[in-house]
Amino acid sequence: MAIVKDNLLLQSVEGTLGNQFTIYKRNGQIIIAKKRGPSKNKPTKKQLEARYKMRVAAAYAKVIIQDPDIKAYYKSLAGPGQNAYNMAVKDAYKSPEIQNIQFEDETVVVTAKEEFRVAEVEVRVHDAAGVMLERGKAVLGRNGVDWYYKAAGLPAGGKVVVVAVDLPGNGTVREIRVE
Repeated sequence: MAIVKDNLLLQSVEGTLGNQFTIYKRNGQIIIAKKRGPSKNKPTKKQLEARYKMRVAAAYAKVIIQDPDIKAYYKSLAGPGQNAYNMAVKDAYKSPEIQNIQFEDETVVVTAKEEFRVAEVEVRVHDAAGVMLERGKAVLGRNGVDWYYKAAGLPAGGKVVVVAVDLPGNGTVREIRVE
């Protein structure tokens, strides 16, 4: 790949030359790259999973940017050469990350991050036998990263299951034992 600077001949040229080079513009720059063709190798399982995930993300983006408020949100996050659709695809492709779960008396504090935003965090409390005692939505703290859930009780030997969900609906589940 080569980036062309100040070449009058290539200012208005785009496309493929001689089945060898492709010339295109990105972010106002002219780029010359070797022409790529389809791979002759069979796709791996990971590649097929990535393709499927990308199809789902693209379908989400196509539908969600019809909402003017959400489109404006994604547009505000777009950088040079990007648009709301690109940001929506990127958001749908990744799931939120649960970084930490702590207990402060009867309060469960969950640190959940995502490049865009975590839409909600649900907390489920189970006893030692695995029976769910309670479940509910956590409340976002002032710092925008920590989520707080006030439990009725945290049984010794039980577990707390946390589910963080982002705007596209991708969820991440993490559980921790109560000591």
